[in-house]
Parts: sequence; C-alpha cells; structure tokens
Amino acid sequence: MIIDTYYLHILILILIYAILAISFNIQLGYGRLFNLSHIALFGIGAYTSALLTVDAGMPFIVGFILGGLVAAFFGMLIAIPALQLRGDYFAIATLGFAEIIRIITHNERWLTHGQFGVSGIARPEIVGISFASYELFVVLTFILLLITYAVMEKLIRSPFGRVLKGIRENETAAMSLGKNIFRFKLQTMVICSFFAGLAGSLYAHYVQYISPKDFAMAPLLAVLVMVVLGGIGNNRGSILGAAIFMIIPELLRFSGLPSDIYAPVRQLIVGLMLVLLMLTRPQGIIGEVKYVHESEADIDA
Repeated sequence: MIIDTYYLHILILILIYAILAISFNIQLGYGRLFNLSHIALFGIGAYTSALLTVDAGMPFIVGFILGGLVAAFFGMLIAIPALQLRGDYFAIATLGFAEIIRIITHNERWLTHGQFGVSGIARPEIVGISFASYELFVVLTFILLLITYAVMEKLIRSPFGRVLKGIRENETAAMSLGKNIFRFKLQTMVICSFFAGLAGSLYAHYVQYISPKDFAMAPLLAVLVMVVLGGIGNNRGSILGAAIFMIIPELLRFSGLPSDIYAPVRQLIVGLMLVLLMLTRPQGIIGEVKYVHESEADIDA
C-alpha cells in the first residue's frame, strides 16, 4: 500500500508539472517567448488559492479559478512592458519580475506568511466531493491536464496559432501582412499564465504547504528541461518530458544512496540526459508536429 501511494504521488506531480510544461511550451515553442517569470506565475496561482482558502475561508473552486485569473493578470502586467524588448532582454526582464515575486513572498509576512510559508491547505472539495485521497486527486489532475491539452491543441491549430507560428518564423513578414505582433504575443502570455496559475493552485492543494523556495530558480529550470527534453513545440512532448524528468531520477531512491548524495546525483543525471539529448537529438524526443494544412500562406488566416 505504501508503494502504491508513492507511485500515485509521483503520478500526481507528473500531471501537475505536465500542465505547467504545456503552458510554458506554447510560449517558448510557438511564440519564441523565453518567459522566465512562468514559475513565478505558477507560484502566484498557488499563493492566491492557498491564501483565499486558508485565510479567507473560501471554497476550493473559488480559489482555483481566482488563482488562474490572478496569474493571468500578472502575466499581462509583466507582458506589456517586457514585450517591448526582444531576445535576451525579454528573458532578463521576465526573470527580474520572477525575482520580485520571490522577494515579496519571502518578506511580506502580512500577505504571504513570509519565509514560513502557508500551511494547513485543504485538499480540494467540489460540489460535496472530496479529493483528499490520492486516487481521486489523480482523477482531478488528469481531467485538468486533458482540458489544458485540448485547449492548447485547439489554439495552435486555429488561425491564431498559425499566425503565432508565422510570427515566430518571420516577424517582419507577419507585420507586413498587417498582423499585430504585440497583441498576439500578449494574448499568448495571458492564456499561458492562466493555466500556470491553475497548475499552481492544484500544486498548493496537493502538497498542502507552500513556501517561497517552491517557486525559485530550480523549479523553473526543471520545467525548461521538461519542455526541451520532450520536444519544443510539441505538447505531447511536454507531457513525456515531465514524466521522464520525474520518473528516472526517482529510480535512484531504490539504489540505496545516502540522502546527502542523492540530490547531487539526481541533478547530475538530469544534466547528462539533457547534454546527451542535445548532442544526439536537439529537437527533443518528439519534434514539433507539422500539420498537413500548414503552409507559408497560413499566416494570412
């Protein structure tokens, strides 16, 4: 029974991080937006939902939805100035925003409980159904992953997605065809921030305790590795990358390594996996899907 619970725990984390990875992949793979504030938006969703349910006594569904909406608002807030920049400058600006959020969550005890974090977060309960058990939480996260995947696939196959790909390939050509590049990128960041916030809410209500360190640089790098590992520009690749990233290092737990050696060895294995992949298959395990209807003319959609 303990082993079964452990496997379910890993599965839940895979599902939650798969949602986060897909929302990051849409920005990076289709919009070429290296948004380093994505993990901060994940944290904003987690803190919003946790504080509303713990401190304000609101039901889970309210905190869950508001977690996504507040994350989307902050995603828009950072996108408006950051999208005036390009390339590395955009990445640095979003990284600065993530650091601001980390400092606020660490120091503003009146708002976020500071470095002590938020504890006592209840498991979700929707229309009288409690998702306290591992089995039911798997069902809940799996449903949200399916919704996220379906929405994102619909998005990238729509005229909006084809224009986004056109902007990625050649911004000048897109502008010459009258496309508002800023608006498309802004909408992309807001949509992806919303789903990052939903994933953050699920994470908070699953682990039942969150602190600033949960949304620092290490989790951001983990999500980046998941997307690159599975294949940038492929949502199924993001799910596969999340599964590989979580499962393979966890196998070390059965190797009998001392606890003080486990963490460095885990990081070493992940790093070696990424280096090997970049040398042998830089497009990731699953490359970007090319749909038969796609052509250079799709940007006119």
